[in-house]
Amino acid sequence: MKVYSIVPLAFPVIAGAGTITTILSLRAEYERINILFAILLNMGVVVLVLLLTNRIERLLGRVGLIVLRKAFGVILLAISVKLFAGNITYLFPHP
Repeated sequence: MKVYSIVPLAFPVIAGAGTITTILSLRAEYERINILFAILLNMGVVVLVLLLTNRIERLLGRVGLIVLRKAFGVILLAISVKLFAGNITYLFPHP
């Protein structure tokens, strides 16, 4: 059985469906101004990293980039497990 997914072309690579999910999750706990400030701060960091990509690649090397990719994968997995565990109770309420 093949599973297909459709991703609208309007989603950029850097800010995709995960970004929308994160913003919706944050909106449940924080005020809009705090989320806006965090987004603007994050955009600054992303621009800085994109501008310094060649230098970062040379500094870390091939193995360093692999390790960094794996570390961020674990962080992303931990965040997704936390979100899932926090929201599973809404799907299956305890009587």
